[in-house]
Amino acid sequence: MSNSNTSNQDEWKKEAEEHLIRYCGDFSPFVIASAKGAYIYTQSGRAILDFTSGQMCSVFGHNHPEIIKAIQRACQGSIHLLSTMLSPAVLRLCKQLATLLPEGLDKCILVNTGAESNEVALRMAKLTTGGFEVIGFTGSWHGMTAGAQSHTYSTTRTGYGPVMPGSLALPAPYAYRCPIRHCTGTCDNTCLEVGIELVDKQSVGALAAVIAEPVLSAAGIIDLPSNYLKRLKQLCEERGMLLIFDEAQTGMGRLGLNFAFERDGVIPDFLTLSKTLGGGLPLAATVTSKEIEGHCHAKGFIYITSHVSDPLPAQVGLAMLQILEQEQLAKRAREMGAYLELQLNALQDKHECIGDVRGRGLLLGVEIVEDRERRLPAPELGYRISEKCLELGLSMNIVRVPGLGGVFRIAPPLTITEEEIDLGISILDRAIEICTA
Repeated sequence: MSNSNTSNQDEWKKEAEEHLIRYCGDFSPFVIASAKGAYIYTQSGRAILDFTSGQMCSVFGHNHPEIIKAIQRACQGSIHLLSTMLSPAVLRLCKQLATLLPEGLDKCILVNTGAESNEVALRMAKLTTGGFEVIGFTGSWHGMTAGAQSHTYSTTRTGYGPVMPGSLALPAPYAYRCPIRHCTGTCDNTCLEVGIELVDKQSVGALAAVIAEPVLSAAGIIDLPSNYLKRLKQLCEERGMLLIFDEAQTGMGRLGLNFAFERDGVIPDFLTLSKTLGGGLPLAATVTSKEIEGHCHAKGFIYITSHVSDPLPAQVGLAMLQILEQEQLAKRAREMGAYLELQLNALQDKHECIGDVRGRGLLLGVEIVEDRERRLPAPELGYRISEKCLELGLSMNIVRVPGLGGVFRIAPPLTITEEEIDLGISILDRAIEICTA
């Protein structure tokens, strides 16, 4: 590296240390100047293949031309309005979402982030049922706001004081490492039955809702089986609880369907969308039934924020639905996901440190272990591989499952090509070779 480049790097790091709150541990070792498609580009012009779609949000690739056009259209109209004022884009987006979704998911509110969309669902569930107890899954991630964080059971709970009263947890059906030491490799729902028994014993009789991701991402890419979700829905109905599906990462085609719940024939009482709905812009939605919305309205439901129903992100949401349909990206996610999984399985055959490959569509997990036979966790090895990948030109995200191992969350844009997948696999292969030599 030249003295000039070193000096520039030292300068931006100094600025970051002086002026930024460090919100995610260490920042990446470079500044990003631009992004397009499946690549991000540093200030020095270096291209890095992005296997995380940004923060899992740029689901159709960075800076998709139709998204840019949508932003330009919004800037020619209105960007922001008083919360009680509606724009044509907001009306059209809510109507199109309702048209795309099954009956029972009919009415929508547009907000900014996944945490916010979950807050709306939680407030409405509590208002509808009269209860306050909410069940989440171990390892789950639903956001950083107070309510959503209370039902998030990943690595973000320690040190911030009490959570919301009534926060209860179910063991995630982590078949590779059964949480109740019962199964190996497959889940027979015993963990669900045991978990619900514990919930029943802890409850004070005020159960309101279960909130679940169809694929638990921060927990290490844990796919909730179809029969599991059907039983979960039944258990909710027996107890008067409402079911919230958080599809922040699984919506908009990523799992090979428009929305993940479509596979299972289980329609939730609330569907929350974010990340992928905005394609890189802050847009989220909470969708529920006419009956629940009417009940909440009659009880005086209120949710006013500075940017509820903003026109600009709604224009982008409309463009996202158009891209999803016109480019048949759910179908492409199935095809490219199958190809990527095949390549990852080949890497597993080659490298002892890959203990498991799992997931659906273009949301796949690779668990790194010290010993495949004994399934000994190796999170530090995973971090070294991740750092080496970035050094070689591939952005990978690894999560450390509390008390267990490190899992790569692989979520490239749905527009990824076979050639780009091959490049990513070759970099990952090389990084593993270097780190395990």
